[in-house]
Amino acid sequence: MAKSVRETIKEITRTHLTERNGLCFGQCLTAVGWVGGTLPELYEEDGMVEVTTADVANGGFVVGAGLQGRRPIYVVRYQGFQWYNAAMIVNYASKSKEIWDIPCPIFIRSIAMEGGMGPVAGSSHHSLYQRMPGTRIMAPMTPREYEFAYEMFTDHDDVYYISEHRRSYDNTEELHDIYEDAPDVVLYPIGITRFDAIKARDILKDRGIKVSICNMLWIKPWHLNKGMWKVQLRNSKFGGLVLDDDYEQGVASYFAHKMMTERGTSDRKVYTLGLDHRTAGFHPDVDNLPPSPEKIVEKVLQICYN
Repeated sequence: MAKSVRETIKEITRTHLTERNGLCFGQCLTAVGWVGGTLPELYEEDGMVEVTTADVANGGFVVGAGLQGRRPIYVVRYQGFQWYNAAMIVNYASKSKEIWDIPCPIFIRSIAMEGGMGPVAGSSHHSLYQRMPGTRIMAPMTPREYEFAYEMFTDHDDVYYISEHRRSYDNTEELHDIYEDAPDVVLYPIGITRFDAIKARDILKDRGIKVSICNMLWIKPWHLNKGMWKVQLRNSKFGGLVLDDDYEQGVASYFAHKMMTERGTSDRKVYTLGLDHRTAGFHPDVDNLPPSPEKIVEKVLQICYN
């Protein structure tokens, strides 16, 4: 039976604590379902460190462990809480290697979820770290991608921001790029929008619109299949569309700008679609969710026919 993302994270955490002398920090790690079932049933004596509800202080604890070479995994249950953690992570962990030549490797599990989470918890916030030096950012949505992210962390001494989404935890399949010879539009999905991009592509195919998908695992540094993303965009009829489960004005806009200023694709238009530029509320009528398949379809139709 294929392994899920949830099981992959659990195995990685167990190995990190029991075989590599690592630590795992976070709030309510051993309660409320072991963070969506992604943690092994280990305790303080095994390296599982329960921290307070004061996220600013927690960031400091984790930085201290990183400076001591313990390579902590830091579980942040809601990505919106990164606004409290960023002060310590960005100003110390991300800069210590460059300024003081002292690495501070931290594996930050930043978990997004959606639906009724309100103005603080909310969806993804990887754009917060994207513009600052010293941090690598990945958004793994498959078991193998998550294993790769952890391998990168163990092979390097940088801060790794892992932009997770709870909706991916049950996934057991790998997600592959889908190429058309002459696509009408090329989708460049990030995070959880990768699943919805596939659904949108199927709907658009039934309407006679050809769509390619170039998945974006790396957010920083920007790693795409350079040859194919360019070929697909250059051969497209109407351009590209970057999808993100963060605010549209962040990573999505940055990637769109890079694509439109690259040699060979500077004459192609690249659009963006992400969270609306507003605060989410708890009620469904005022929530702020990542682009749904229907919303992606609507945007592609606008690109093609307007």
